Amino acid sequence: MAFHEVRFPDNISRGARGGAERRTQIVELASGDEERNATWANSRRRYDVAFGIRRADDLAAVVAFFEARNGRLHGFRFKDWGDHKSCPPSGTPAPNDQAIGIGDGTTTAFELVKRYVSGAQSWTRPIAKPVAGTVRIALGGVEQPSGWSVDTTTGVVTFDTAPADGVAIAAGFAFDVPVRFDTDALDVTLDLERLGSITSIPLLELRR
Repeated sequence: MAFHEVRFPDNISRGARGGAERRTQIVELASGDEERNATWANSRRRYDVAFGIRRADDLAAVVAFFEARNGRLHGFRFKDWGDHKSCPPSGTPAPNDQAIGIGDGTTTAFELVKRYVSGAQSWTRPIAKPVAGTVRIALGGVEQPSGWSVDTTTGVVTFDTAPADGVAIAAGFAFDVPVRFDTDALDVTLDLERLGSITSIPLLELRR
């Protein structure tokens, strides 16, 4: 299998449904109490793009995209319109949006991440598919226009010179979700006048 560095059509993903999924095991005790255990350390996203198809041309584009990916075989990029930036969806990525590390004078490579914070709790999400041309980097709160590069296929930022010991490293960016089709068959109506009868075209996030 391989990953194709191509994005699913934006005009169709804008109307898709889906979001984060977690897996929790719940055991009900004889007393009526329950024990809950997280069987997944990280969430996984699912989407259904059938809801974004509004015209016959949209359907043709999805079929072509599906065939080019060989169904479930190859992964691709997907824009989650509700969560695709280091900042809120209405904002513009800024270089101090997300802390990605602390310099030690030796390390030159740092992974992009996004933190989700609510109260005292937080979860850190690795970002592997930043959008080219959107990444901004800051050292010690000061934006760095040069002296670094980013691999948009892995989300790793590499500095020409290792950041000094104790220097805070931050980043801002837009990103895509790595996904694959979660079906090898497209169950769609052959009557192009009634595209609303499309059953489902599921996508599943690829995790490392």
